[in-house]
Amino acid sequence: MENYDFYRTDLVVESEEMVRHQTSEEKEKLDESAGILFNEEKKGRTILTTVVVDEEGEKRIGKKKGTYITLTDPLLNADDQAGLTKLAKAMTQQLKKLTEPLNLREDSKLLFIGLGNKDVTPDAVGPLTMERLNAVVPDYYKEDGADVYVYSPGVTIQTGLETADFIRAVVDVVHPDLLIVVDALAARDSSRLCRTIQLTDTGIHPGSGVGNSRKEVSQESLGVPVIAIGIPTVVDGPVLIADAIDTLFGYMAAKIEEESKPSSRLSVTPWLHSDTKSADRKNLIPVFGDWASWPHEERVQLFEEVLSNHQLKTFISPKEIDGWVQHYSSALSESLGSWIRSVKQSS
Repeated sequence: MENYDFYRTDLVVESEEMVRHQTSEEKEKLDESAGILFNEEKKGRTILTTVVVDEEGEKRIGKKKGTYITLTDPLLNADDQAGLTKLAKAMTQQLKKLTEPLNLREDSKLLFIGLGNKDVTPDAVGPLTMERLNAVVPDYYKEDGADVYVYSPGVTIQTGLETADFIRAVVDVVHPDLLIVVDALAARDSSRLCRTIQLTDTGIHPGSGVGNSRKEVSQESLGVPVIAIGIPTVVDGPVLIADAIDTLFGYMAAKIEEESKPSSRLSVTPWLHSDTKSADRKNLIPVFGDWASWPHEERVQLFEEVLSNHQLKTFISPKEIDGWVQHYSSALSESLGSWIRSVKQSS
């Protein structure tokens, strides 16, 4: 087994090296000398994580050299349109920073590509975003050609052609100064589903998060700068199983700790298990053995190995995925439209 990224995920903050450095002390070890520059800050409800990977870091975590920006709102839900709008606006600010070195001008050509299958809801965020973003194209259309292009190539199973080949053909005709790709991603943590936006200047491998990797879409393969924007909409089945077991073990360990306290005998109301993550799992070893104290990642790996050739191997999305995808496509198209206007008015 490789030393990195065993679990299927498109998020750099979920790569094995990142997961192993979750405490503040361990995060300090992620510095330039190790090939990774790591910074995390909180802005209101949003957690902003910036990871810069160099050549050495690329070898360590199996993620391509470049900058990865992750915006997460842990409290976001499918009905919180105001929260989603704020998250999308925060993404716009980070997009401006990420594209600043490109020195885009008023006459710069911008190409937007929505990856994914419109007929599969968890994979539809890219095409649906492009449908809405189409409305801005007439504003930047001239007699000698357009400055903004929007396209959804579909997926290989629909067209018979590699998605990257479609994109290359469009790039060869348009000659854009920047290509922005929007796609659905896979996560390894169910709490991140539809609550995270990742931006990166490294491009993208369509389908890589679900084990169906296609040709790369990047500056190296296309000859133009590529920014990828992704929303995690699915999680691997073994991850969900491990999450459920972690929750169960946390509940049981916290219950044991609470019952050992004299104060629990005075309780006249049902026990409220508000915080179970800090409970000592060693109390469960007499019942479940050492497995009860295993790190979450090792438990996920076990289930991945066991189910790798099993019929139950699957990917799971939230039950509100229809609403999530519609809301995200609307919020992203509005934010990208705002970013386009800022670029066109900058000079």
